[in-house]
Amino acid sequence: MDRKRDYYEDVQIFTSGTIVFWSGVLILLLSIFPFIAKNYYVYVANFMAINVIVVVGLNILVGYTGQISMGHAGFFAIGAYGTIALMTHAHFPFLLALPCAGLVAALLGFLLGLPALRLEGPYLAIATLGFGITATQIIGKIKMFGERQGLHAPDLTIGSWHIETDKDFYFILIPITFFLVLVARNIIKTKVGRAFISIRDADIAASTMGVNLTLYKTLAFAVSAFYAGVGGGLYAFVLRFIEPELFSMFMSVMFLTMVVVGGLGSIMGSVAGACLLGFLDLQLRNILEIPYVGDWIRALSESYFTLTGVSNIQLIVFGLILIIIMLFEPLGIFGIWIRFKKYWMTWPF
Repeated sequence: MDRKRDYYEDVQIFTSGTIVFWSGVLILLLSIFPFIAKNYYVYVANFMAINVIVVVGLNILVGYTGQISMGHAGFFAIGAYGTIALMTHAHFPFLLALPCAGLVAALLGFLLGLPALRLEGPYLAIATLGFGITATQIIGKIKMFGERQGLHAPDLTIGSWHIETDKDFYFILIPITFFLVLVARNIIKTKVGRAFISIRDADIAASTMGVNLTLYKTLAFAVSAFYAGVGGGLYAFVLRFIEPELFSMFMSVMFLTMVVVGGLGSIMGSVAGACLLGFLDLQLRNILEIPYVGDWIRALSESYFTLTGVSNIQLIVFGLILIIIMLFEPLGIFGIWIRFKKYWMTWPF
């Protein structure tokens, strides 16, 4: 039997030769991807990577700590506007403005975590939803943030390197994504992560065993908000222009849906859910342009509905995906992977 003999084995990145091999393949594919793919698909990859950052952070809060948040669009907006404001008004370099904006979001996340000490379930969900809506409304009233007219992202330069295209930004975004996913994975393996999980499973028992509920619940909110803030700062430079209407309640619901579809309490499930739904989100916005499918939906809408309702098709698709996941595999994509893995490990028996 392969037993662990040291706590440091929990945070090892490569635990077997198989993981080393497939990790090398993944890094190689990601390295050559922008050179062989069209510019649009590089943009899609950037969009998916930002979703990965936010969803991994949200899963630390929802999946590992058991605290529901429907206001992450607010932290996302704070990170986006904060990064641009620090670069424009305080003349911070990008690599300093980004984590600083994330820390501002983390501070607000810590403050929002205080009500989590007394609220649970739907009450906490409503409280966080109110924060997300309020944050975007306040941002839309501040002149420094462009009010309702929005803000343009400044020119991005790192040293002598001028980042002008999606391909250039890809080589900044992917390493940041890898780093933050690795940090999240290691957080869960540490004392802090075990405290999060104990709070999720039985907070009264955890408190009895000496876990500081006040500290760890607010810390989970702060860490999750930091990830959302960093994702928002990167998002501002993918779009190059932001406005308050972008950070809607639907965005918060979308992030939470990605967590559930990927798998609660799974880092790699979060990555899979963010990539899948992030890709579908972009594709379904132009569903009428998809060959065959677009023509069928256009004919169906003209016969029984209206074309103006086609813009809501993504809500229907995401809703169906969520219902199917809840009915047949509550562990999401991660659960499907476990089933697949067990099947092949025990085949043909």
